[in-house]
Amino acid sequence: MKEKILVLGLSKSGLAAAGLALNKGYDVYITESKGINEIREEFKPLIEEIKSKGAKIECGIHSEEFINGSSFAITSPGIPPKSGIFQKLTEKNIKIISEIEFAYLNTKTPFIAITGTNGKTTTTALVSHILSKDFSAPVCGNIGVPPCSLVEEEHDFLVCEVSSFQAQMTEKFRAKIACWTNFTPDHIDWHGGLENYFKAKAKLFLPPQEPDFAVLNAKDEKLKEFAKECNNVIFFDDSDDCGIIDDCIVYKGEKIIALKDCPLVGHHNYQNIMCGIIIAKLLGMKTEDIRERIMTFKAPEHRLEKVRVMDGITFFNDSKATNPEASIVAIDSFNNQDVALILGGRDKNTDLTEMCDSINKHIKTVLLIGEATERFEKNLLKNGFSNIIKEHTLEEAVDKAISLKPDVVLLSPACASFDMFKSYEHRGEVFKDYVLSK
Repeated sequence: MKEKILVLGLSKSGLAAAGLALNKGYDVYITESKGINEIREEFKPLIEEIKSKGAKIECGIHSEEFINGSSFAITSPGIPPKSGIFQKLTEKNIKIISEIEFAYLNTKTPFIAITGTNGKTTTTALVSHILSKDFSAPVCGNIGVPPCSLVEEEHDFLVCEVSSFQAQMTEKFRAKIACWTNFTPDHIDWHGGLENYFKAKAKLFLPPQEPDFAVLNAKDEKLKEFAKECNNVIFFDDSDDCGIIDDCIVYKGEKIIALKDCPLVGHHNYQNIMCGIIIAKLLGMKTEDIRERIMTFKAPEHRLEKVRVMDGITFFNDSKATNPEASIVAIDSFNNQDVALILGGRDKNTDLTEMCDSINKHIKTVLLIGEATERFEKNLLKNGFSNIIKEHTLEEAVDKAISLKPDVVLLSPACASFDMFKSYEHRGEVFKDYVLSK
């Protein structure tokens, strides 16, 4: 008789886990809280394929028939631990694991795990790009590719972005190299407190899951202290291990790449590059190959993405900055330059004080668009910044910014896009298309 397992959610990761489980001979039941009409159209062909292979699927309910007798359950990262289905499973002593854990248990391919509050996606993409010179090392995990969809293929490594939600639901997952980019407050409600959020990520670095090597941020006080509990630690942003010396990123005393040759700007991105260098060096890559791969890397779309240089003006698309915290990271990336910042969109009514402080330090001109204009202008003036221009459209803001002849035009809106655009991606595409049409 086949072993019965339960998959929670008809998501991309849930369907990938179900597909792998069927191939491994499990009796697969998938339970989804949404009605079938609420499921994304793109998933429906895959759902039919999974059903044709023998999976049982229910929608709009979590029935006792599906739950009872399950050896364990595989959860998707979008299902909160406080949900009713988690409580039901806990009451019945049915273990819940993440899709990443299930992938790990069904492959011998080593994982490289990237976690952190910010910078995970860029670092994961960069590490994969660098390693692809010598290895087959695709990205997976929270970046959008379920590892369960890759483990039956032949790869040297799986470079896996691991969120705190995914890490929390692991017990045996053990990376060859684990990297923690930084730690700042986030997802507090989900985890039931800041310390629980930290502990979820920390699992990846401590016994029984400790990696062969832990790559940690030397400039993050919380992680510097945590390093005392870890083995085989290599620090980034640290002059002894990997840091910046004389405008070059240096690893163990060897110059790897000059900052001027890095395609990513800002100190946070230099930290991401350091992570990539350390991981590549630990896996034996040559310096010249690492440098070449860094120089050919393109930033993920809409994340401080360099669009073009025109008449001495460099244009950056940071449309994914949909809150002030994200915009601060972009704003702080520019020092001693004349920067025209395009801000605004649908206001999230978050506190703007810290962003206004960053603008005062790094920005010469702010161009405001969208529904947030009035509140943003009021806050900027209150915090002593007055070089403000208001425009009606993104295109008008770009034209006005160009006329000022700054060094940099930066779109980093600190707002949602839905007052003028379908999504932050749409907003970024409009910005890029308009800038490239000039």
